[in-house]
Amino acid sequence: MNTSSALFLGLLSLMLIPTATEAMTREEIDGFLGKLGADNQYDPSKGINWSVLPGPFYTPELKLGLGTAVAGVYRVDPHDRVTQNSSLSLTGFVSTSGALGLGMKNYTFFTGDEWRLFIDGSLAKIPTGFWGIGYDAAQGNEQKYTQQSFSLHPQIMRQVVDNLYAGVGWDFSNYKADNIDDPHPGDNFSSYNAGGSTLSSGVTATINYDSRDVITRPQHGQFFSAEYSVFDPAFGSDTHFTALQLQYNYYLPLSDQDVLAFDLWGRFTRGDVPWDRLSQAGDDNRMRGYYQGRYRDKDVVSTQVEYRKKLNWRHGYVLWVGAGALGDSPHNLSDNPLLPTIGAGYRFEVKPDMNIRLDLGFGKESTGFYFQVAEAF
Repeated sequence: MNTSSALFLGLLSLMLIPTATEAMTREEIDGFLGKLGADNQYDPSKGINWSVLPGPFYTPELKLGLGTAVAGVYRVDPHDRVTQNSSLSLTGFVSTSGALGLGMKNYTFFTGDEWRLFIDGSLAKIPTGFWGIGYDAAQGNEQKYTQQSFSLHPQIMRQVVDNLYAGVGWDFSNYKADNIDDPHPGDNFSSYNAGGSTLSSGVTATINYDSRDVITRPQHGQFFSAEYSVFDPAFGSDTHFTALQLQYNYYLPLSDQDVLAFDLWGRFTRGDVPWDRLSQAGDDNRMRGYYQGRYRDKDVVSTQVEYRKKLNWRHGYVLWVGAGALGDSPHNLSDNPLLPTIGAGYRFEVKPDMNIRLDLGFGKESTGFYFQVAEAF
């Protein structure tokens, strides 16, 4: 399960607090949430408008713990009424199993949206499992270990023409597998020369076409991204390898309250790829419902269609269906059965165009809960 999945019960418990009292009105609930910053209002003169949503959680993997989601909305120029809002989302948790983690995602738009700065980052220590590489390996038994990881991926982009952006960035990660259960010559880690510590550092080049109205909750438009990354010892990486990530999204508004969203995604790696930087099927954005890291190989593609419905007040829901495939090369993607995914999610608007999402996804013999800020794609 993804590290942020455990926060599902945390937000659920928070949302049940005000609804447990039948006498509470919407205004009273708004007042309660307003104390946490989740007032569905934005005032650019106040700098970053924060929303804080804490709560307890429990999962079999992480045990009892406390999680928090923090969402911030801001504008670099408070007087800019044209550029979409910038956003900063933070998630974190600590549990009795010894697991803890922090995640960060930032979208900054400035100079009339001529420049964009995007940053992804995470820091985690999590008891988890490794099955091996490839579809067949994922059907076997997992080998438990403790993940210690740090990742950072900043990108700066410049508008070339309307809706078209070009940029460069840096992709860095340090991954260590500790406390491997009963290591021996025939175990998963030894079979794939995995385990230990890996450091990957590379430069990225990106081309984006983006006609979406807003990134955090698109209602219409299209998005295409091609990102090519080169990792090499010259940049501090342990090995030389490349990664090409392609993404296409289309958003069809059916009405003012209904949107049909389409996602097609693929990641293709070549060279001496570390086991932790192989393409993976399953996270909190795509192939929801799969244990993150169970299905991994050089190449992964996935697609999904999501129906998004805005209800009254600040509520909404989504329904999705999708599928994915993996292999060691593009022409081998069809050699293994498709991995299906289906699910439903609840949405609650904490700031304009900023939802907290709670998703329940079902995959092949697995289920996952996800709690995140902004839409999955």
